Amino acid sequence: MTRVFITGMGAITPVGNDVETFWQNLLVGKSGAARIEQFETGDMPWNIACEVKDFDAGDYMDRKLTRRTARSTQFAIAAAKQALEDANFVIDESNRDNVGVMMATGGGGITEIEFAALGMAEKTWRSVGPFVVPAAMANAVSCLVSIETGARGPIMTSTAACASGHYSIIEGYHFLQRGEADVIIAGGAESAVSVLTMSAFGRMGPLSSRMDDPEHACRPFSVDRDGFVSGEGACSLILETEEHARKRGAKIYAEVLGGRLTGDAYHITAPDPEGDGAARALSGAVKSAKLEPQDIGLVFAHGTGTVLNDAGEAKALKKAFGERVYDMKITSIKSMIGHGLGAAGAQSAVAAVMALRGGMMPPTINYTPDPTIDIPIVGNVAQAADAKYAIVNAFGFGGQNVVAVLGRVDGLNGNGA
Repeated sequence: MTRVFITGMGAITPVGNDVETFWQNLLVGKSGAARIEQFETGDMPWNIACEVKDFDAGDYMDRKLTRRTARSTQFAIAAAKQALEDANFVIDESNRDNVGVMMATGGGGITEIEFAALGMAEKTWRSVGPFVVPAAMANAVSCLVSIETGARGPIMTSTAACASGHYSIIEGYHFLQRGEADVIIAGGAESAVSVLTMSAFGRMGPLSSRMDDPEHACRPFSVDRDGFVSGEGACSLILETEEHARKRGAKIYAEVLGGRLTGDAYHITAPDPEGDGAARALSGAVKSAKLEPQDIGLVFAHGTGTVLNDAGEAKALKKAFGERVYDMKITSIKSMIGHGLGAAGAQSAVAAVMALRGGMMPPTINYTPDPTIDIPIVGNVAQAADAKYAIVNAFGFGGQNVVAVLGRVDGLNGNGA
């Protein structure tokens, strides 16, 4: 079976616009939550988010393209270009047909539709510009990464709600396994901080109500959790077949060992309270990686901070791992970067790779133990974690569960040798 390595990474996040800054801020428990700056919140009661800060799309693309693309697509392009540079991989005439793009998003350019509709309401249909559709369409995140990088292999945009960014990694892994590409640019991107989306989530009920204390609002697995904080950003990973990576002397970050997708068949927004679908994804992912439950050392949880999600995920982990769960270290980085929706799984995957390589597990900040959730959370302070295998969870609206298994690759000297 073809081994699949991670050879490059890129990150645009609420706590850093490159992988190293992102990682170091996670380790120290830095929160990216604050009052929303992208629009005037007025009297809207939901006015905090984890926004990307100090991002200049002009650093990654020409100004004409920035005017014609959604913020989520700009994040995707930036993260992909970072990852390619990190992998020291240049796409050219000799290889471009064998490089694919598997970028994911939950809402794509949903904000572009909102902006166009508001402009049309204030003026007339004549205010709607010619680039609304290409900016708003979800597959722009993959297609424009392809166009900007020159990748001409398979292109796919997964839209599996909050599981999207993770799904792209699993699907990229499958494309490489099937021999349909040598390299895949995989990841997730999202930017849905707007009046429409914040109002919709707020009215639905899953947002935290701690508007007066943004940095402490998101409290995954805590006894006093009351909802998630919206986030945004993008992360990208370069997935490469072992043969291709070794041939070009690539550095190896980690290995994608397998994964599993399942469905809850329960509710369009609420997770199965018993965690059955998630448990099946966890068990299936470990089996697909040809590992045993006791092999897993680190768990990067979906951990949104909602009452239902965290309780269901804890039950799923216990169902899948039994007593072995108490030997693991479990964390949710959403406590610091918020819920990036379609970007969330990719953000956690990058963090998991860094944890495997660096031997440190970032904390779940704002953590106060919940006696009904009896799993070993890495609370408030980072912990040393010498583990060889990690799982990353992503569970989306509609009951879409995705779990990936990542492994540390020992015996490499950093240049693929």
